[in-house]
Amino acid sequence: MKILHLSDTHNKHWLLNDLPAADVIVHSGDASEFGQINEIIDFFVWFGALDYKYKIFVAGNHDACLHNEKYVPGYLSYNSYYLCNSGVTLDGVKFWGVPYFINKGLCRKFMLQIPADTDILVTHRPPFRILDRTNNSYGCVHLMQAVWKIAPRYHLFGHVHGAYGIQKSNETTFVNASLLNEDDKLTNKPVVIEIES
Repeated sequence: MKILHLSDTHNKHWLLNDLPAADVIVHSGDASEFGQINEIIDFFVWFGALDYKYKIFVAGNHDACLHNEKYVPGYLSYNSYYLCNSGVTLDGVKFWGVPYFINKGLCRKFMLQIPADTDILVTHRPPFRILDRTNNSYGCVHLMQAVWKIAPRYHLFGHVHGAYGIQKSNETTFVNASLLNEDDKLTNKPVVIEIES
């Protein structure tokens, strides 16, 4: 399975042309800039029209209108999945999605819900000390602990614009695919990964 990963497009999704081919496209949050529902609907119109077999989205901190929503019926196309502390299995590959938390007190609770057999973990925030810093660390300690325990094959995220890149451990490959750089310019490229089903 080929997966195209992108994050942090902040209303610039219509500027993305000639996206690479893949079976699944994953957007790990901050599709909008101001968190308004019209921005999210505009993003879902664009996202739904993309020619990918499957589409996955998790909410970022800028997608505030979705922070209390478990589902977004009517806004996504039939082959699209909004993952909010939930998962989906696609062609034998198990995805689990965790949005950005407004209430930090819930973070640990939701990290404990991530299934142990997750193949691809999709979050908005990075784990602590992994592709999470420019001048400060913006990663989550509870997320880091969950990732070390579960050891998914891939952990896909964004949030920290200046930390775009790929980092590998013995068991997990981490990908920060923020398309905006630290100056909020659309300079970074989506990342393509491959995983065996």
